[in-house]
Order: sequence, then structure tokens, then C-alpha cells
Amino acid sequence: MVEYTYLIVNLPAGTTREVARQIMTEHAEYGGWELHVVRVHRDGRRRIQLRKKIIRQRSTLRSHT
Repeated sequence: MVEYTYLIVNLPAGTTREVARQIMTEHAEYGGWELHVVRVHRDGRRRIQLRKKIIRQRSTLRSHT
């Protein structure tokens, strides 16, 4: 089963699509985030939900008991 961690980015009304795109691109390129949900409210605010896979590593070392 895949697990994700989420990041919410709230942008104020008046933020252009270009600026919103640039912010999401930076999070994707430098933080490994992917777009999950974008909600644009009637007053122009944007709520962007990004997600990133949680990678769990298992120990490959065995105990010598």
C-alpha cells in the first residue's frame, strides 16, 4: 500500500495563474511533490494540495542471536 504525506499551499486572491504555476513547479522540482488537488474559491483564493510518497526502508541487517 502506498502512503503519502501532504502539503497545503494557500494562495491569496489576486495571485495569477503564472505565479501559482511557478510555485507548484518549484515544489515539484526541488521537493519531489506532485499535484493532488487545486481548489479555486469564488473570491479568487487558491488552495493547492500537494503530495509526496512516503518511502519506508526496511533494515537489511540481521541480528546475530
